[in-house]
Formats: sequence, structure tokens, C-alpha cells
Amino acid sequence: MSSPRIILLAHGSSDKRWCETFEKLAAPTLASVDNAKVAYMELAEPSIDTIIMEGVAEGITEFTIVPLFLAAGRHLRKDVPAMIEELEKAHGVSIQLAPPIGENPLLGEAIRDVVMLQLEETPA
Repeated sequence: MSSPRIILLAHGSSDKRWCETFEKLAAPTLASVDNAKVAYMELAEPSIDTIIMEGVAEGITEFTIVPLFLAAGRHLRKDVPAMIEELEKAHGVSIQLAPPIGENPLLGEAIRDVVMLQLEETPA
């Protein structure tokens, strides 16, 4: 049995610069986690549907969505679960929704580290 495809989910934007910035942030994870892909909820490609269809074509039937959101707002409480339900029915797959990364205390520590580096680089 193969491992599930990991989908790093971002909101998406019609602004290509936003997408490029996000993809740079996702690059270390994509390089380190086998079978991981980026998808956007809306406004950009690849969509969740596109990534699911590609996976199904490769024989993948299990997916885990890791939302790169700071908190679970309306999108993660209503919109994404509704999308998952439709995708599971349409493609005969199983999709798990992980908590948003903002709920993980490691993100708070990473933010602290970035702020501390900025303070060190700022001239007094």
C-alpha cells in the first residue's frame, strides 16, 4: 500500500506574485516529503480537483490535505469539507483534512525565530 498523496493547500490568488511567494515557501516541504503537491482552494492552479485527478491517474486513492492556513475559519470549517465530500464521491477516493498549520505550536516558534533574526539584523 502506498502512502497518501500530501496536498499542501493554500487559499490561492489571481496575483501570480502571491503564488510564486507561496510556492517558494512550500519548496522545502515538497523537496523533503515524497508524494507532496501544492494545490489552491480557488483563484489559482493547480486546484484540489486537478491534484486529485492526477493522483487517481497514478493509482493513488488516499489523500491528506494539509491546510497552510493560520486558523480554521469559514473556508476550513465549511467550504473545504464540502469540496472534499464532492471529490470523494466523484473520484472514489479517501481524503483526510489535517488541522491548519497555524494550530501547531511549532509555527509559533518559527515565527519567533524569524522575528529574532530580524531584530539581530536591524541596526541599533
